[in-house]
Amino acid sequence: MAVRNFNPTTSSRRGTKLGDRSGLEKAKGPRGLTVAKKQKSGRNNMGKITVRHRGGGFKRRVRVVDFKRDKFGVPGKVEGFYFDPNRTAHLALLQYEDGERRYIIAPKGIKVGDTLVSGEKADILPGNAMMVKHIPSGTIVHCVENIPGKGATFGRSAGGAIIVQGPDTTGKYVQLKMPSGEIRLVYGECMATIGLVGNEDKVNVKLGKAGRKRNLGWRPTVRGMAMHAVQHPHGGGEGKGVIGRHAKDIWGHRIGTRTRHNSMTEKFIIKTRRTKNRPFAKK
Repeated sequence: MAVRNFNPTTSSRRGTKLGDRSGLEKAKGPRGLTVAKKQKSGRNNMGKITVRHRGGGFKRRVRVVDFKRDKFGVPGKVEGFYFDPNRTAHLALLQYEDGERRYIIAPKGIKVGDTLVSGEKADILPGNAMMVKHIPSGTIVHCVENIPGKGATFGRSAGGAIIVQGPDTTGKYVQLKMPSGEIRLVYGECMATIGLVGNEDKVNVKLGKAGRKRNLGWRPTVRGMAMHAVQHPHGGGEGKGVIGRHAKDIWGHRIGTRTRHNSMTEKFIIKTRRTKNRPFAKK
């Protein structure tokens, strides 16, 4: 999908670039493939804000997406493409031969009327799904599981592309190169979809005005230097002061501090996306 440019008729339209939805269906998708979504406004079950700067915005419904692709050997015809307000990628609606309809993440290169299938005997074509151990090395995939049968975890956002690098020495795992540059292992029985995720021009979108950001559910962010000293480490002082030390967040943690210490998944990471100034990085 491309982006739409606007003439600078107003100050907010100057530089605005929005996604082109001309190739999407105008009508709403099947109501049965959606569920209600309750706005939490960044609060937990105690009513405490755990995610800042969230609230308001348009009402949404959650689209039920098939991340498992477990209808093996049953061809599905692409009926149309739909917009999903909860994610950056678009959705493709599949009509299977047995009458069932399911949403999938729309890969780049498919069109209405194409037939997609999942299973061991599927061809290496965009939209088809199979186990990663059956995918040739160098193939670009998306919607990859990290645990067999769990559903896709990696490569679900717009423009996402994961490169299959082949099995490891044990033959139990397959090496994948993530969009971040990280190289990690997944089980060979994990499902993956061929091709890269569509709507790759999402990175070029510029909202153009604050109101459009509020409609997406984001509230304003206040600078720490504009707060009182008791509210933020950067606050206080006379006039427009300077931080004078390392930048910190509102809880006093140094900005840029890496907090990932997951011993359960560390063994699956062969090469991290950051190799400098990281004592436990694998090179």
